[in-house]
Amino acid sequence: MDIRELLLKDVMIMDMHATTKDEAIDELVHKYAEQGVINDEALYKKDIIKREAESTTGIGDGIAMPHAKDKAVQRATVLFAKSEAGVDFDALDGQPVHLFFMIAAPEGANNTHLAALAALSSLLIDPELVGKLKKATTPEEVQQLFGDAQAAKELKEAKDAAAKARKEADAASAPAGEQRPYIVGVTACPNGIAHTYMAEAALIKQAEAMNVDIKIETNGSEGVKHLLTADEISRAKGVVIAADKKVKMARFDGKPLVNRPVTDGINKSEELINEVLDGKAPIYHDADGGATDGDDAGSSNGGAWSEIYKDLMNGISHMLPFVVGGGILMALSFVIEQFVGDKSLAFTFFNQAGNMAFAFMVPVLAGYIAESIGDRPALMPGFVGGFMATVYTGAYGGVYVASLSAHAKSPAGFLGGIAAGFLAGYVTVWMKKWTKNMPQSLEGMKPMLIYPIIGLLIVAALMFFIINPIFSVINQWITHFLNSMGTGNAVILGVVLGGMMSIDMGGPFNKAAYVFATGAFTATQNGNLMAAVMAGGMVPPLATAIATAFWPKKFTDDERKAGISNWILGISFITEGAIPFATADPLHVIGSSVVGAAIAGGLTQLWHVSVPAPHGGLWVALLATNIWGYIGATVIGAVIAGLILGVWKPARKA
Repeated sequence: MDIRELLLKDVMIMDMHATTKDEAIDELVHKYAEQGVINDEALYKKDIIKREAESTTGIGDGIAMPHAKDKAVQRATVLFAKSEAGVDFDALDGQPVHLFFMIAAPEGANNTHLAALAALSSLLIDPELVGKLKKATTPEEVQQLFGDAQAAKELKEAKDAAAKARKEADAASAPAGEQRPYIVGVTACPNGIAHTYMAEAALIKQAEAMNVDIKIETNGSEGVKHLLTADEISRAKGVVIAADKKVKMARFDGKPLVNRPVTDGINKSEELINEVLDGKAPIYHDADGGATDGDDAGSSNGGAWSEIYKDLMNGISHMLPFVVGGGILMALSFVIEQFVGDKSLAFTFFNQAGNMAFAFMVPVLAGYIAESIGDRPALMPGFVGGFMATVYTGAYGGVYVASLSAHAKSPAGFLGGIAAGFLAGYVTVWMKKWTKNMPQSLEGMKPMLIYPIIGLLIVAALMFFIINPIFSVINQWITHFLNSMGTGNAVILGVVLGGMMSIDMGGPFNKAAYVFATGAFTATQNGNLMAAVMAGGMVPPLATAIATAFWPKKFTDDERKAGISNWILGISFITEGAIPFATADPLHVIGSSVVGAAIAGGLTQLWHVSVPAPHGGLWVALLATNIWGYIGATVIGAVIAGLILGVWKPARKA
């Protein structure tokens, strides 16, 4: 595919007006909307900002490549824009950005489009092309420059392929001491649209300049390309990983390995290659000794807490469909019961369907926490550990009753399930290390016998004799505290939980509050705290909707449009609708939202509101014990937050 088919002349800005990063994003996204490339300006902008929050796309040398892949995009397109004055885009080198390439990829982008996007990205490491683009004055000139660059690249690749074949033949017959160094690498970024391929191109170009042979595997939107073989890894002097997401690491066990962010692959390619060539790269040791090449063991550039949070979120993300689906069906069954009684088929059907889904909540949570830590071998003991946390009855050393009732008495419950997941994960990691030096002939026994039997035995013993007895005390204390809490204490807890829902709008604080309320709900079958977190979580998007409606001049065109959609997102308990506003103006948006959300959460407890559903926002208001109290708390909190935001937010500069 010709790159010029993506670089449309009508979707270019040859003289940008923006002077700040926010203005640049607004101007670029709005251009896409004007030309019909996207049909939801707010959604696409939200995903652009989300990508920028992960790491800046200002890659240095005056270039930025903001990009997003979502359902708002109607066709794969690259928007070229040029700023003569330059924009402070938080670039990696701290310099102003003059050239912008905003990449829009639809959710169902075909391989042809993705390959073209990858090719365009790789061309941008050529300083000669970049220099010419900075001098270009017309869209036609930009298209011609890329067309010429693509043709030259294809010609060079053909010549290089022929030269490589000759070189490999000569190398095979050359003495060992005369052979060129050979290294392998992997590049990957979260979206896999631009940085993945720019890092690949930069490493290949640098290796060629250093007289080094290199092969790079890319983990991009097209999937894995140029997959490294076991023979290539074995022959390599070392490995360069330039990635911001998980890549398969077990296969590199015992090899010198450099593990850096993907941007280092673009900007520090020489440093990475030299680290391998100079023998400074540390030897990589996999927990399973490289025996599980198929596992999704991944690189990690984060700390211990980020890993724990990632593991917990893996469990919660898999658990939520069970919580939402099962919880709401159960709640609906209680409404049906009021009209037709508990003997009717309608009540029985809704109640049993909800109960069955809800009963899997803790086992799924535990299983997928374990899977995140120890990969697939940890999944089964994690599930069983979580199940044991939900069906245990009796005192220390008591019996297990295999009942799929959501109301089963559980001394371990939600917290015990979390503990079971982490136990199963780390027990599996320990087993992999313990069996690392087993004879090769016994490798097949690991996944079929050793991991499932020993893993289950250890986790079951820990749950039966230690975790359940300990967490029985904790769970009973929490249940007693929640049931005996006076109105004053309940209001304080509601204030705290409601405020936490707005601090990071879907982040760790938000998830911690939601998980606590869900755990309390499963332990006591009391939906008081669910009302607090839902009311608190609805406030931020509703507050931004109110502020944009009554103070429109303080917001951009895109923000005003996003404010309209936030009415629906707000009443649906989708807090993330406020994220674009919080990213652009965190102080005023988060500050006002926390105040309003805390008030909403506190009012639900003051008015004794209980919502027996773990999701749904105001759509499940009919299920609340105090319908008008639930609606009133949410509306009051949202109005207060909206008023604070509208008054407090400074006027936009002309």
